[in-house]
Amino acid sequence: MDTIYITGHRNPDTDSIVSAMAYAALKNALGSRQYQAARLGQVSDETQIVLDRFGFQPPKLIDNVRTQVRDLDYDTPLTLSAAATISRGWQAMQGGKISILPVANEDGTLYGTLSAGDVANYDMTTVRNPRVERIPIYNLISVLEGKLLNEGGEAWDDISGEVTIALPSSRESLLFSSSDSVVICGDQPDMVRRALDLQVNCVIVCQGEVSQELLEHAGNTCVISTPIDAYQALRTIFHALPISRICKSHDLVCFHLDDYIDDVQDAVLESRFRAYPILDEEERVVGMLSRFHLLRPRRKRVVLVDHNEKSQSVIGLDQAEILEIIDHHRLADIETKNPIHVRNEAVGSTNTIVAEMYQEKGLMPTSNMAGLMAAAIVSDTVMFKSPTCTRRDIDMANRLARIAGVQLEELGKAIFSASCGDDKTAEAMLKTDYKEFHIAGHNLAVSQITTMDSARLLDRKGEFFEIMTSTREKRGLNTVVLMITDVLLEGTQLLFTGDEDTIRQAFGIKGTENCAFLPKIMSRKKQVIPMLSALWG
Repeated sequence: MDTIYITGHRNPDTDSIVSAMAYAALKNALGSRQYQAARLGQVSDETQIVLDRFGFQPPKLIDNVRTQVRDLDYDTPLTLSAAATISRGWQAMQGGKISILPVANEDGTLYGTLSAGDVANYDMTTVRNPRVERIPIYNLISVLEGKLLNEGGEAWDDISGEVTIALPSSRESLLFSSSDSVVICGDQPDMVRRALDLQVNCVIVCQGEVSQELLEHAGNTCVISTPIDAYQALRTIFHALPISRICKSHDLVCFHLDDYIDDVQDAVLESRFRAYPILDEEERVVGMLSRFHLLRPRRKRVVLVDHNEKSQSVIGLDQAEILEIIDHHRLADIETKNPIHVRNEAVGSTNTIVAEMYQEKGLMPTSNMAGLMAAAIVSDTVMFKSPTCTRRDIDMANRLARIAGVQLEELGKAIFSASCGDDKTAEAMLKTDYKEFHIAGHNLAVSQITTMDSARLLDRKGEFFEIMTSTREKRGLNTVVLMITDVLLEGTQLLFTGDEDTIRQAFGIKGTENCAFLPKIMSRKKQVIPMLSALWG
């Protein structure tokens, strides 16, 4: 089954990471077993502490959900060895009702491609020039379904010569007068003797016997018997040649499983091939891609948690199929092609919603998962002091803590001491919980650092302003805001650069400083973004 990725937002916080993990565990526990939690960025120190505390590894890191070659229903025809016969290749094409096959080296890497056109072109050359060059003897015996009659004679690695049918009714029987010939005849001892006397390279006896007396005079002539008739043998001989002699092996256009479809489409438009080999990470052939495979690509499937805004979601979302959205933020700009399940509730943490879904399904999370979810609720509600926090968040966090056997106060201290150590750079702290918003044509970034000692961080105010200004210029933003939210002071030190007059107006900041303490301001989602939206909207 194809994997369904459950992913939170970019620059993920603890709630985003844990809600993806918890919801994937719930869906898989219900029997699907195809859901996988994913993340869109590096885990923060806070999140890593929580993961380590409860024995979890971070989810898989993905950078996009653009459609790739591996998502297509491409063909998986038989891959032939370059040493296989043309006859084998033709049979494979006929049996599979396809016109092109991949040809591989012994290690499975690509050698070339064999098409019906390659075989037809080769057949036409044999009509004009009925000669074979260096056909491996065992290839010849195989396609003729024959037997080597003089095995005790000189060993032959390969056979060459002009091919001639020597039958009583054939005028061509008079034409072989050179030893550089491959003679096809029936049950004709006189013709066989003549060929052996001439010491031709090979005699193929169709539906006949060769006496021991004649074989004793074979010398260096290879003698093969076959149950097929002479005219069938004539065409079959030419198809004993290895595929490598006629297949296309230069200037190939091929693709890899991880190639993106929009890039593949551009390459296909610039070429004229019917089909293209597909290679895996080790350059081994895994299939063939035709133009019609690109018409209806199979999209990656995703479930979005803790966000519903395109700018915060995974790159390539427009090429994916969104199955569900589980969130507690404002409704934004994500569109879907079909109706989907959306659960958007006014609570302080997405994990509160996911935990309630466990209850609705009659399942209890494991003690470690319950501890992880409780920590995420504590983190996102800022120890229940955020205005987004509800009674449901508090009750659910306490219930999960009882299952996990942990104390919420102790969890909170560990969480809010993790994100602002002296060893962390200002840029790393700024990008830990960083989100971009597009409001009425205004491009805005709001980062939030939650701490129990905001004064220590304000000592590095100059570093923060330098990184904020650089980020605004690089990202083409109008405004960058940093919230240093102090759990103990129950307020936020607000740093801002860009549209400074609007920020001051929105929050009633006096003076000309680009930094102010805002008491009771704890939530980016419920207090900062709505205030700015009201002015710009």
